[in-house]
Amino acid sequence: MTLRPTTSTIRAVSSRSEKPVVVLPKVARRCHRTTLDRMTEPPIRVVIVEDHDMVAEAIALALERSDRVHVAARANSVAMALVEVRKHRPDVVVLDRRLPDGDGVELIAELAALDARVLVLTAEATPAVATRVAEVGGSGLLLKSSKLTELVLAVQRVADGEAVFDSRLLAGVLDQLTGRGPALTEREQQTLSLLADGASTRDIGARLGIAHNTVRNHIRNLLQKLGARSKLEAVSIARRQGVID
Repeated sequence: MTLRPTTSTIRAVSSRSEKPVVVLPKVARRCHRTTLDRMTEPPIRVVIVEDHDMVAEAIALALERSDRVHVAARANSVAMALVEVRKHRPDVVVLDRRLPDGDGVELIAELAALDARVLVLTAEATPAVATRVAEVGGSGLLLKSSKLTELVLAVQRVADGEAVFDSRLLAGVLDQLTGRGPALTEREQQTLSLLADGASTRDIGARLGIAHNTVRNHIRNLLQKLGARSKLEAVSIARRQGVID
């Protein structure tokens, strides 16, 4: 799935400011809501999915300080997240990417099918990871190095139907969503093609005439640029993005 420009605005949350930067204008604008409207509307129901109790507690305390937000439940795994989201039907799920029983990104489509908007919160990410979040139906991604006030603002924006991505990742996300894809060097492209053909690291070194360690460096760069955790996943992502046939 790609971002829906008819209903959403992509925003970048700056590490220096709590005010997001509007990157793409809305095509279909939501009606302007007055302060009275905000006071009378129901609170934004949030489920937090985070396996570290101290982090989850800090997020919950920060969100509950907002008059607009109510934390309905917390979960610490993929399995528990599904249980709590089905039970509470939240407006927004704040989702950690790395959970004990799986990758949070792989859970997004299922949560979105339950009418929840998903904001991924992760310690580290690449533009490729952020793009995957958008493609599978996520509403945004923030780094855990962001301020808690930025997270609260992002949850509110996501609940309002906007897509919010950390400003440090946004340029790469837009590049990939518009078809420009990750910028691979010629050697990285050759390495990726050989991986897709099933070649081992030693086979790639022999066929390209380069050292084994050099091949490993190319593979490490590929994983980072594609947001993959394995060679198999890198090939899968590259095919999905049209980087290779």
